[in-house]
Amino acid sequence: MAHMQNLPDTMTAIAISEPGGPEVLVAEERPLPVPGPHEILIRVEAAGVNRPDVLQRKGAYPPPKGASDLPGLEVAGEIVVCGDEVKRYKVGDKVTALAPGGGYAGYCKVSAGHALPIPAGLSMIEAAALPETFFTVWTNVFDRCALAAGERFLVHGGTSGIGTTAIQLAKAFGAEVFTTVGSEDKADAVRNLGADHVINYRTDAFEKVIHEITGGEGVNVILDMVGGDYVERNWKAAAVEGRVCQIATLNGVAENANFSRLMVKRLTHTGSTLRPRSDAFKTAIAENLEAKVWPLIESGKVKPVMDSTFPLAQAAEAHRRMESSGHIGKIVLTASS
Repeated sequence: MAHMQNLPDTMTAIAISEPGGPEVLVAEERPLPVPGPHEILIRVEAAGVNRPDVLQRKGAYPPPKGASDLPGLEVAGEIVVCGDEVKRYKVGDKVTALAPGGGYAGYCKVSAGHALPIPAGLSMIEAAALPETFFTVWTNVFDRCALAAGERFLVHGGTSGIGTTAIQLAKAFGAEVFTTVGSEDKADAVRNLGADHVINYRTDAFEKVIHEITGGEGVNVILDMVGGDYVERNWKAAAVEGRVCQIATLNGVAENANFSRLMVKRLTHTGSTLRPRSDAFKTAIAENLEAKVWPLIESGKVKPVMDSTFPLAQAAEAHRRMESSGHIGKIVLTASS
């Protein structure tokens, strides 16, 4: 049993009082989580806010079996307890980590394999903005869809946390990057991140613009969180042997999708959700990120794009900011201490 001495018995956490709008996020006192043998307990200095947190708040994305009912999928802070089987870390180490839930709190327990050292040069707040988007982009774009140097890559919602991460990583690994945004401000922001082609989806049909830019060839890999009519439109924008990865369906289910297009172009349409995956699977992503991506962050080639920070007690305001869709980059909650 891990030693929990010199720690308070309770912590402030932001719970979901009932499914609903941002106002259902309320502060309450909770006992500290007790880490298992392979887990660490982190004193949370910063916690990232992500779209899945909004879905969970609305009652549409329940936590996996055994996970905390509190929202929050990524944290950064100092380790205060190590489980008996934890080899790599010790109390006092500063880490950023992917959590199955529980991030909106003073303390959060995570599997030690899902924690990573904070990249040199990054603040705690910036470090808390890494795990959810970097794990998601890595496993979908590079593992599932095998994006290669010289290929064309399209990510929708270029100014989201996922978008800003995907643009930078695809560019760093040698792809030609296309993205969609909803305003000229956002277009400038993604160009600064290295996007080669930026399409305003409010004024242009992205599939037509891509057809023109690529001389009818299309893009090789598409990362989509929109769904709905974008399914069919992505297939139009895709190259022969193209790969589409679905990570969310903000616009709902596809009413129509012409499967003959999938066949003629020999497309692969895959998808995944990260949260229910096994500990071993997430640990393998962490190892890949540390080996291949952390050096890019430490050299300054890739960096988290920060939108805003809110004290933990103002989590509802952070959710309002995310749902307004005005944000560019990541929204992070900070410890109130």
